[in-house]
Amino acid sequence: MKPLSVALVLAAAAALAAGQREGTVELLGPLSQDQILNKCVDWQEVAAAYNPNAEFIDKLRSISTEVKVEVFLGTWCPDSKAHVGEYFKVLELADNPLIQTIFIGVPRDKAKRAPYYQGKDIERLPTFVVYIDSREKGRIVEVPTKSVEEDLVEILSRSFPISVPGSARPPRGR
Repeated sequence: MKPLSVALVLAAAAALAAGQREGTVELLGPLSQDQILNKCVDWQEVAAAYNPNAEFIDKLRSISTEVKVEVFLGTWCPDSKAHVGEYFKVLELADNPLIQTIFIGVPRDKAKRAPYYQGKDIERLPTFVVYIDSREKGRIVEVPTKSVEEDLVEILSRSFPISVPGSARPPRGR
C-alpha cells in the first residue's frame, strides 16, 4: 500500500473513532433516557458531573401537578449533550414521577427534521417544551438562561404557586 493510502485509511479510522467517542451517533424518533445513555456513553459523564442547585431541585421535587416535558435533541449536537445531560441529573435528583419527559431525537440534516417536530416551531436544539394540562407553558431553547433546573422552575412558577429561590413575591390579598 502506498504511504498516502495508508495515511488516508488511518485518518478515516481516527475520525470514525473520534466521532464515536464524541457521541455523534444519530438516534432518531422517540427515545428513552436509557437508550440515549447506552448509545451515547459520554452523556453519562455529563450527567454524573453536573451539580444542580439544590434549592431548585427541592422545588421540582415538591411539584404536585402533572408536568409534561418534550425534549427535542440531537445526539450528535454538543448543546444537547451538555443540557440534556444536565437535565438527566435534574430528573434523577428531583425524583418526581409527576414530571414526565418524552425525548425525541432529530437528524443532523435540517431538511429531514420536519416529521420529528410534529408541527411544532422548533428552530434550535435542544428545545425543552413544557406543558401543563396539555397547554404549552414555556420553553428552554438551545442554552438555558440560568440553568436547566432554574429555567424549569421559572416556567412552572408562572402556572401555579411555587416559590422560586431568590425571587420576592408580594403577599396576596393585601
